[in-house]
Amino acid sequence: MILDDGGDLTNYIHSKHPHLLEGIKGISEETTTGVHNLYKMFASGTLKVPAINVNDSVTKSKFDNLYGCRESLVDGIKRATDVMLAGKVACVAGYGDVGKGCAQALRAFGARVIITEIDPINALQAAMEGYEVATIEDVVKEARIFVTATGCVGILKPEHFENMLEDTIVCNIGHFDCEIDVAWLNSNCAKKEEVKPQVDRYTLKNGRHLILLAEGRLVNLGCAHGHPSFVMSNSFTNQVVAQIELWTKNSDYSLGVHMLPKKLDEEVAAAHLDHLGVRLTKLTKEQADYLGVPQKGPYKPDHYRY
Repeated sequence: MILDDGGDLTNYIHSKHPHLLEGIKGISEETTTGVHNLYKMFASGTLKVPAINVNDSVTKSKFDNLYGCRESLVDGIKRATDVMLAGKVACVAGYGDVGKGCAQALRAFGARVIITEIDPINALQAAMEGYEVATIEDVVKEARIFVTATGCVGILKPEHFENMLEDTIVCNIGHFDCEIDVAWLNSNCAKKEEVKPQVDRYTLKNGRHLILLAEGRLVNLGCAHGHPSFVMSNSFTNQVVAQIELWTKNSDYSLGVHMLPKKLDEEVAAAHLDHLGVRLTKLTKEQADYLGVPQKGPYKPDHYRY
């Protein structure tokens, strides 16, 4: 079995040790970037074992990605800089579940949040939540804090750095350090000072300064302790359930990328309710028959969007 978080192990086994694949029953993957990698591999014919997309289980993406980042982003920024967020303009690049959580947290601290997006649906969601939606180029001379949350490359580039305000704080919570062009900063700065571990102040050749957190890697891990354990329990329970599913019902999963069954997603949520003092209402048989759903779930069709 492969239990992955980002796609690195999956790529490594497929490319460096393909002889091991014959004995591997399946892969469970819990990050947006890793799942994207699985779909790319399947489309290109390079994926050799069935995989479960744990990331898009509701109890993962809507909890770890959103609620986890909502708490851990600001924790990282505050521990690293002790900056006051109220009144400042913060730019969040990407308005997926991670970006949504980040934007909510920054707004809650009194920052004015501007979103950048490539997807018109996500952009419309941001606008309907009251956020300004613009481009990096539009806000580069306005924002004091930049947070990348895209999972893509080349989000903050040299031309952006050179036009940022003095001592702009730059960080990433998306995935790898490729979202911010850290290599260019290291090669082209006039001076780099380590203020403290995981906090670097760059002097650019034009005399301006910017502060980079966690070397452009995940700021909530580099500058804080990551997500709270409770929300990670949701994610890790999904991983365990997916591994058990692939191991015990392997013949049910053909080569490809599969979702965890809705019933198991609901069971992951149910396992966490007692800790929060939640009491569920129970459907009567009459109500279940009226709705056309099983009395004990699953309660929503696969296409339902929470």
